Amino acid sequence: MYKEMISPRFFETDALGHINNTVVPVWFEKAREPVFRLFTPDLDIKKWKLIIARISVDFLGEIFYGEDVEVRTGLAKIGNSSMTVRQEVWQGGKCQARGDAALIHYDYSTSSSVPIPDEIRSQLEQHIIGE
Repeated sequence: MYKEMISPRFFETDALGHINNTVVPVWFEKAREPVFRLFTPDLDIKKWKLIIARISVDFLGEIFYGEDVEVRTGLAKIGNSSMTVRQEVWQGGKCQARGDAALIHYDYSTSSSVPIPDEIRSQLEQHIIGE
């Protein structure tokens, strides 16, 4: 499991005094960076090999400014050319949000999905957390 510490910023709060619900997907994308680096180590967008097919987020509790959060990232499922990345936001010892992202290994030159290489698959498998 990958872990990323994030310090909520004041501008990420909303009128109700907690972190706005649009912020969590942005944090999730930042915390997916280790997965991105398996496919494109230098994160050069001209060599990018992934597309996002779907995201979902379940909000389980309020997240507040002034206390760091930990975003935990693992793999729920690995298919032939796709994977489901499962992520959680933890603050104050509680899971406050959970989400999934379906990523597809993609060849932009042919506009089609391609199998995940075995060497990358073996690295992804080290972070399986289950459904």
